[in-house]
Amino acid sequence: MTLADEQFTSQRNRTKKIRTVAEVIVLVVLLYIIINALFVFGKYEPFNFNNTEFGSDEGFIAISYFGVDRTGTHTLIGKEQLEHHLEVLKKNGYVTITGKDVQDYYNRGKALPKHSLFLNFEDGRKDTAVFAEKLLEKYNFHATISTYAENLRNNDTKFLKPPELREFEKHGYWEMGSNGYRLYYINIFDRWHHYLGNMNPLVYNHLTSVLGREYNHYLMDYIRDDKDFPVESYQAMKDRITDDYTMLRDIYTEDLGYVPEAYTLMHANTGYYGNNDDVSKVNEQWLRKLFKFTFNREGYCHNLRNSSIHDLTRMEPRSYWPANHLLMRIKYDGVPDIIFEPGDENQHKDWLVEKGAAEFRDETIILTTLPKEKGLMKLKNSQNFRNLRLTADIKGNQYGTQAIHMRADENRANRVSVLFKNNHLIVEEATGTDWKKLADIDLFEFDGNKYLSVDEDKKEVAIKEREILGRYAPNTVSARKQLSILEKEWKRPALSVEEGGAPFIPRMSYHARMNRGLDIRLQDDKLDILIDGKAAVKGLAIERTGSGSLFLEATWPDYGYSQTNLADDVYDGVFSGLKVEEITPGKKETPVLYDVHYTGVEKYKRKIKHSWEKLLDWILANF
Repeated sequence: MTLADEQFTSQRNRTKKIRTVAEVIVLVVLLYIIINALFVFGKYEPFNFNNTEFGSDEGFIAISYFGVDRTGTHTLIGKEQLEHHLEVLKKNGYVTITGKDVQDYYNRGKALPKHSLFLNFEDGRKDTAVFAEKLLEKYNFHATISTYAENLRNNDTKFLKPPELREFEKHGYWEMGSNGYRLYYINIFDRWHHYLGNMNPLVYNHLTSVLGREYNHYLMDYIRDDKDFPVESYQAMKDRITDDYTMLRDIYTEDLGYVPEAYTLMHANTGYYGNNDDVSKVNEQWLRKLFKFTFNREGYCHNLRNSSIHDLTRMEPRSYWPANHLLMRIKYDGVPDIIFEPGDENQHKDWLVEKGAAEFRDETIILTTLPKEKGLMKLKNSQNFRNLRLTADIKGNQYGTQAIHMRADENRANRVSVLFKNNHLIVEEATGTDWKKLADIDLFEFDGNKYLSVDEDKKEVAIKEREILGRYAPNTVSARKQLSILEKEWKRPALSVEEGGAPFIPRMSYHARMNRGLDIRLQDDKLDILIDGKAAVKGLAIERTGSGSLFLEATWPDYGYSQTNLADDVYDGVFSGLKVEEITPGKKETPVLYDVHYTGVEKYKRKIKHSWEKLLDWILANF
């Protein structure tokens, strides 16, 4: 072997060693990240009641989340959003209380801390426990995780099983609760009032898009036929409900060693314990027998001493709620000393919030309304804005109003307004006592969609139903029956709108989100608007040509349509990436009048933070 060969071999071996060491370091770092992100090493430290000034009795609030997801879904709150909720609750002085504290409060007259929170997570999902527990550790919060007894024994891997539940109890951050024996739906009609019968959550979720609000949870009513008449006697109903509670009791006792003390009733928008007095009384007997306390209502969060321990209320935040939406609901449920979250305080100082609350977060302005009212904010020192280009992404819910007022005087009696209202783009102008609607564009049609006729929609609904009911039929005879009906529906003619059929205008869900790129150009007496890069308004004549201030507004629409029966009286306008430039003809550079985007060091700090979060999410998703 020559000297050159020896040198080459030596260098190659050194390279291998360096590469091996580097790989080991990377693996160790990845392992550290995964362990630190998923595993809990601390222990819950209960609140020290002895060092608390209790003052007047203010009861406690109860907040219950459907579940937690890594990035968030329509129903499951993302871990980042959940952390923000818990962070602002902590800032407001909230401490968590346990089920024993609730019982002592009602049964022994024991006082609670001034800001007491009973925190609950429903459905007993694994992802909830994984992502929420690290946050409980971070904020030293305690929570209840409620399960369905049936899920403790079925093969669905997304739900926690008894060994995992017992393990979670060890660190003290969790205690067990119950949502009942199972989740099941009865007396279901589609949106055209066609009776579909009863179904499990899997089938129900596949049919959600064609259903209305005519359905019930299986413990809330008699089982009924398509004419709404009970098909079971009082005794049959009582036996059915009794069987469920008996199975619940037996499974918890055998698999956990005890029945959880807390019960969270599904669905909670009922009378007392059901939608029928007979059913309610049967439920009440079992709930009082098996459980120490019951959350049987939803909507309000505040519980006082004059409440019954078996008639408590909880609030279920939606996955899209900003922090101030949560705080606004708490405040007007009877907790007056709530402090709203401003977010970036330097950006917040640029605006005068006249109504509601505003948060500046991640280059986004979130304007939260007062209950059943509006939110309003004015950009300071904008009274001389006249010719301008305004760009933003509008990301609030479709149902409701998000408005931008330009060239506005102090009381907005004179203004040019661009509104997103109930999925319409509307342009309005006010000049003194005169008010005009200058444009009204249906954004569903703007996107190139066409409304189906009533007949066409009925056909689509019927086809969807038969496809799903056939796919999940209990036996081949039922499946063939559904497929036979499906074949007939495919062949059935349906009159279109063009052929003279009545248009079908769907009911707008209260929870449907929007994400629209907005580009406004207001110059002299002309207005142009682009939506998602496409011309929506071009050369619209404007009478209000004087200068004025810039306002943002959000307006609560009304309770609206919510398939899940959740009522909400607060709305959020979401204006992301808002930038305002002055239109100056003949000049190469456009003066920036306002920009919510970060610049300089802060911009790079945010980029690094987001890049790290994306890397962490990728690691957790792929390892």
